[in-house]
Amino acid sequence: MASQTAKRDLRKQLRLTLSNLSSSSIAYQSGIATAKFLSLPEYQNAKSIAVYLSMPSGELSTSRIVEDAFKSGKKVYIPYIHMSDKVSIMDMLSLESITEFKSLQPDKWGIPSLQPTQVVDRRNCLTEDGLDLVVMPGMAFDRGFRRLGHGKGYYDHFLTRYSNQSRIMPFLVALALQEQIVSENIPVVAHDWIIDAIVVGDGQYMDRRS
Repeated sequence: MASQTAKRDLRKQLRLTLSNLSSSSIAYQSGIATAKFLSLPEYQNAKSIAVYLSMPSGELSTSRIVEDAFKSGKKVYIPYIHMSDKVSIMDMLSLESITEFKSLQPDKWGIPSLQPTQVVDRRNCLTEDGLDLVVMPGMAFDRGFRRLGHGKGYYDHFLTRYSNQSRIMPFLVALALQEQIVSENIPVVAHDWIIDAIVVGDGQYMDRRS
């Protein structure tokens, strides 16, 4: 499919761009984006959030968001990828404390992650009261609020499962380095979700409702 080829080419381009970013640039942009994110009323009013835990490089850090969420008394859920019926899927499982967050072990991508031994009887947002806000990662974003993921479809499939439960959808906020905002339209297909807002590492804030 043409859209899949275009996505693959854009991912290749972004991987090269992001691999050349310095850790100091990412840290600087993370600070700016985090301050803006924490000021959003959608975040401040949220009682329950899901947030990606960041890779060692190539994306904005979410560590301060996790810390603030616990200090603010919010319920925090993080991605857990596992096999279900021979298919790899992502659930959002509860993170219990900042101490647990700091003790998480990195997975093969260097992302702090829950281990299989840690997930027994752990709360799943799909069986709880749901989410008010989801912090979305991605490789690239455009000004039409389209998102290019890493190609596995984890977030799109999760959001579809969430919506199929007839729930009110959470506010979808992407965090983006300024280098991840692209001028061309990202190709999308029917199951790709459009996000609600983008917080950028140069201080920009884009909201689909405005």
